[in-house]
Amino acid sequence: MDTFNLLLQGFGTALSLTNLLWALFGCALGTAVGVLPGIGPATTVAMLLPITAKVDITASMIFFAGIYYGAMYGGSTTSILLNTPGETASMVTAMEGNKMAKSGRAGQALATAAIGSFVAGTIATVVVTLFAPVVAEYAVKLGPPEYFLLMVLAFTTVSAVLGKSTVRGLAALFIGLAVGLIGMDQISGQPRYTGGKAEFLDGIEIVLVAVGLFAVAEVLHAVLFEGKIVETQNRLTRVHMDKRDWRRSIPAWLRGTAIGAPFGCIPAGGTEIPTFLSYATEKKLAKGEDRAEFGTKGAIEGVAGPEAANNATVTTALIPLLTLGIPTSNTTAILLGAFQNYGIQPGPQLFTTSAALVWALVASLYIGNVMLLILNLPMVGLWVKLLKIPKPQLYAGILIFATVGAYGMRQSSFDLFLLYVIGAIGVVMRRFDFPTAPVVVGMILGPLAEAQLRNAMSIGEGKWSVFVERPVSIFLIVVIVTVLLLPRILRWRAARRAA
Repeated sequence: MDTFNLLLQGFGTALSLTNLLWALFGCALGTAVGVLPGIGPATTVAMLLPITAKVDITASMIFFAGIYYGAMYGGSTTSILLNTPGETASMVTAMEGNKMAKSGRAGQALATAAIGSFVAGTIATVVVTLFAPVVAEYAVKLGPPEYFLLMVLAFTTVSAVLGKSTVRGLAALFIGLAVGLIGMDQISGQPRYTGGKAEFLDGIEIVLVAVGLFAVAEVLHAVLFEGKIVETQNRLTRVHMDKRDWRRSIPAWLRGTAIGAPFGCIPAGGTEIPTFLSYATEKKLAKGEDRAEFGTKGAIEGVAGPEAANNATVTTALIPLLTLGIPTSNTTAILLGAFQNYGIQPGPQLFTTSAALVWALVASLYIGNVMLLILNLPMVGLWVKLLKIPKPQLYAGILIFATVGAYGMRQSSFDLFLLYVIGAIGVVMRRFDFPTAPVVVGMILGPLAEAQLRNAMSIGEGKWSVFVERPVSIFLIVVIVTVLLLPRILRWRAARRAA
């Protein structure tokens, strides 16, 4: 009851005209930021941090939170329509969403993404409201062995379900892992695989690789092999979801939320792991005609599930930030800096010392989700009209979009060169049927997995037994082995029965 009363007081603060306007401004700006590749919510919040000196703390935190989860809504738009992920979290959405757009179902893809984001965001906000201290207390007990095994689970799942061949999926994953090692060693500080190029010391930007492999490769592949590609980009049928779309989307939203919500609480690789796990789950569970749409016409579950997982993760990431002062992503790290600018240190005491601020922020999450749904759903028809643009102009626009986004990250001409080299590699991978998504997964999670492996071995004093000493670790090992072996056992049994 106390929680409910505090939440009502939070709504009283968040629903003031000033705070509502800041929330609306944050949501709109966040949506725009999500659409533009290379900017991202972390960069935007970092650029706007100086406003904390002039604006009331409650208003500025509501504004920053609006940017934070608004970007997750916006990131799906260009992923679906142009195969250009605005955020790395939107890469999975691009895989099925863009195929749906090419099949004339862009409206349904955008609608399920927007509604799924709303459903997941709202459920995750309820989780934040009710279980923040409990969930955070449990999550903090997970150590490096568990984090490392979570990432191994992501590796095995992704490489097994993406592409027609597990071997090709693993090859693409190892390419990503190798690229992720470029830069400074995390412990010794020594340069690795830089080839003497100073530009490689900070590593290769993830968004650069994602835009190169998805957007630039898509355009180059279409231009080079135009005659071999069926012209379906500009087809458009309905904008709204039908009964079959709803029937397929609702379970995917709920499953995606269930997968994404726990991941927000742990620093195990941000939104990438839950979105890929959600995609893998939906692909495994799909049957018959629904399954056949994966990788061909585009399956709506492959958009609904990952989008829900993405937004659930983003929302529950506020749990460890508020209750423990632990940021689990770049953006939450900058939000932590914003709190500190006001002389407030998030942690266990925050709910008592700054209760009004915390509950106003939680209430603004509910309000922001409704705002984003109202902002995004009516614009579905407008966004879809992008597909009416003639092919040459559309391709030119995508390349300009990608080039500006890549250059805007570090204002480096070397990044532009790298963007188009990566795009050319993406074309080769497409021609030989190598999935591109595992490359990005390997890049993102490889360095994190390396760090957690080193930490785990340090804790275990060099003994591998550290991975079987705790129940969660053993459970994760069982899951990994099951993911690797179960499909092969089932195929073997099916082959024996057929014989």
